[in-house]
Amino acid sequence: MAAETGLFGDAAPRPPLAARMRPRNLDEYAGQKHLIGEGRPLRRAIEQGTPGSLILWGPPGSGKTTLARLLAVHARQSFVPFSAVSEGVPRLREIFSEARERFAREQRGTMLFVDEIHRLNKSQQDSLLPAVEEGLVTLIGATTENPSFEVNGALLSRARVFVLQPLQPSEIEHLLQRALTDAERGLGAQHLVVEPEALQLLCTEADGDARRALTVLESAAAAAGTGGSIDSAAMREALALRFAHSDKGGEVHYNQLSAFHKSLRGSDPDAALYWAARLIEGGEDPMVLFRRAIAMASEDIGMADSQALEVAVAARDAYHMLGMPEGLLPLAHMIIYLATAPKSNSVKQALDAAFEAARRTPGAAVPLHIRNAPTRLMKELGYGSGYKYAHESKTGFFAQEYLPEELRGTRFYEPGPFGFEKEIRRRLEWWAKQREDASRDGPSS
Repeated sequence: MAAETGLFGDAAPRPPLAARMRPRNLDEYAGQKHLIGEGRPLRRAIEQGTPGSLILWGPPGSGKTTLARLLAVHARQSFVPFSAVSEGVPRLREIFSEARERFAREQRGTMLFVDEIHRLNKSQQDSLLPAVEEGLVTLIGATTENPSFEVNGALLSRARVFVLQPLQPSEIEHLLQRALTDAERGLGAQHLVVEPEALQLLCTEADGDARRALTVLESAAAAAGTGGSIDSAAMREALALRFAHSDKGGEVHYNQLSAFHKSLRGSDPDAALYWAARLIEGGEDPMVLFRRAIAMASEDIGMADSQALEVAVAARDAYHMLGMPEGLLPLAHMIIYLATAPKSNSVKQALDAAFEAARRTPGAAVPLHIRNAPTRLMKELGYGSGYKYAHESKTGFFAQEYLPEELRGTRFYEPGPFGFEKEIRRRLEWWAKQREDASRDGPSS
């Protein structure tokens, strides 16, 4: 294959494999069958050349840029890329001016592809609105972040959002096999021998990222040379050190934290350990996991096992004392304990109910018999009069009211059926019976 000629007549460097293997049509496009499979609405819009403005939301290497280019081809529009990272409003004004001239001269529309659209600030996003509303450009935004958080409402209301998924290992394998056999754009001319185990390793380790998979394959091929062989060891070397995708502060990060918490709540210690490991491998501070777990110990276990809170706090303190990596042992200890503890959200429900009642009755007076009476005047006014000191009873309990008149008889806390709350329920029922008996015998204080 002849070398490409550069601007100054010298041989230009060949584009990376991932760029050379970019699909040329929908049939070559891998994955996202839920969006572009036969008969799907987006595929029909693409084939009809009328996609309209879109936001493509998906992880790295899922095909957002490629899909945008295919949209432009089918719509017969000029594809104009714009980087939200390195370009600004002046460049957008140039693009809009060029789009107007292009349409006047060629009757050809412009597809504006904004990569990393979530990086645009509000004023930059607002500057897109007139051109989109006028139909001067068809906007295709690409983002790895949740657009409902990162893209303003005015822009979202003018664009449909499509969610792209990470590619499956089988889909990545299809791409790699095509790259290995394509002599024109791919690596076919090298006649490489790639062991099946090495290929499967790459398909798994790529984390659904087609661009990463092709980049690693190209690196392994360069090391092997023409006619070379790539085994699992060579593929691992090409992969180098792979960091799990955590993306602190982003959508994936909070999804993984949510998965960690919900695995604890759902009594699945294996899943909770896995998500904790994923987060830590991705660079998360273990203290974030401890904070989430300490809150969970009260929110989702509560009085069903009060030791859960003690274990969580003790594990945090042990981590501080031990440091890494030994500190991960009390973290795992805590995770397994919380996941296997009996569950109850009665503490949270009681707290919510108490706050709701407090907001509903902000002026409710403290009953006289439980008011503080530090002065003679207060005592003369009845403050503290009739109060019964619980420890003077043989049972440690007197039936008397502690809630304001407006809330008398209200129950905020309802114990659940598991763990220690079974004992708490028995106690509450006994106290309720004492109050009932006292009310039959005469008015309580």
